[in-house]
Amino acid sequence: MEILTNPIVISVIVMSALCLAKMNVLLAILVSAVVAGLTGGMDLAKTFSTLITGMGGNSETALSYILLGILAVAIGRSGVADIAARKIAKTVGTKKALFCFTIAFFSCFSQNLIPVHIAFIPILIPPLLHVMNKMKLDRRAVACALTFGLKAPYVSLPVGFGLLFMTIIKDQMVANKVNVGISDISAVMWIGGASMLVGLVLAILLYCAHDREYKDLPITGVSDETAVGEPKMTAACWKALFAAVVAFVGQLYFESLPIGAASGLLVMILTGGIKWKDVDQYVDGGVQMMGFIAFVMLVAAGYAQVLRETHSVEALVNATTSIINTKFSGAFIMLAVGLLITMGIGTSFGTIPVVASIYIPMGYKLGFSTGSIILLIGIAAALGDAGSPASDSTLGPTSGLNADGQHNHIWDTCVPTFIFYDITLFIGGIIGALILG
Repeated sequence: MEILTNPIVISVIVMSALCLAKMNVLLAILVSAVVAGLTGGMDLAKTFSTLITGMGGNSETALSYILLGILAVAIGRSGVADIAARKIAKTVGTKKALFCFTIAFFSCFSQNLIPVHIAFIPILIPPLLHVMNKMKLDRRAVACALTFGLKAPYVSLPVGFGLLFMTIIKDQMVANKVNVGISDISAVMWIGGASMLVGLVLAILLYCAHDREYKDLPITGVSDETAVGEPKMTAACWKALFAAVVAFVGQLYFESLPIGAASGLLVMILTGGIKWKDVDQYVDGGVQMMGFIAFVMLVAAGYAQVLRETHSVEALVNATTSIINTKFSGAFIMLAVGLLITMGIGTSFGTIPVVASIYIPMGYKLGFSTGSIILLIGIAAALGDAGSPASDSTLGPTSGLNADGQHNHIWDTCVPTFIFYDITLFIGGIIGALILG
């Protein structure tokens, strides 16, 4: 009963129900934060003050989204993204499944080879929408392809964001007196990547098996001139390409996405890629594309802070220990709690320290091997990231696919990615943990 009355359980159920009922996701998260605070013992004033204070936790991410939106509009209007889109379209032709697998393949590089995370989506995807419309491609397949690329590499590969993810697991294992290396973690976490690959194949096979009609509406960041006709590399294209390179190098050098995006914008202005008199138009376009998502991330950080202040996450983890008595029930509940926590606080990386201190001794008590415990902690942390309305793994794909207002964040991104990734990860995690012993 203690589990059912936990603030995180109640608030995540409320958030999911409101989102599925097509309530605006920003308001749904706000209502859920209030529910979490009130059920966690806070009064309304304390809940809102905690929420507002916590919003600063995603301020860098929100600023990054706004700056990336402006840069994406500038690059999109130059025509260079349209040229890249047509090159991709020419390569894959009208083969919808090949198109989706190609998007998934190149998306994976955003987590390891070129760690730009979601930065490429608002630049590359909007010019491709006309191509998808001609193929009558269900955008839910592309949403799943993008989320796979944003998530599977860090779950299974020890490079880029994956190295950071696995280092956190290693540090938490060591802190609990279990000496493991990155190689030990990557030796089992491939099961998570394989589970997601199964989900990707199933999603593409399902959504590419039928046609879905979309209207050719104006696309934010893509001018009518670049959307039709045979585009060519112009001076504006080269300026935009140079700005994109500067943004990428700036991000890596300063280890800051906002600095990288700002550097790219500065180059566009100094080279004349963005005319001084037109700056307001680009800013308005960028805010239109990414502003809502930026505010969702801010409110999501406040929601996470409310959950932390109520200590509901620790209480939920502790409450589950009393009903675990077999390996199967242990694996199932550990993953289920991880799913709820990540859906609530919106970060896989931040979930690991929360669950590790309890799950490591619990795992050994149940007779799990070190490999099984690593797998359960890793997948428990990663689970909710795919289907959460407040995760950048879902908000990123929506930012590109909804550039013409025809892609619903909940029903076209969150629900499909939850079904094909959270469920396959859950099943793969249980089977993998039981096989590893």
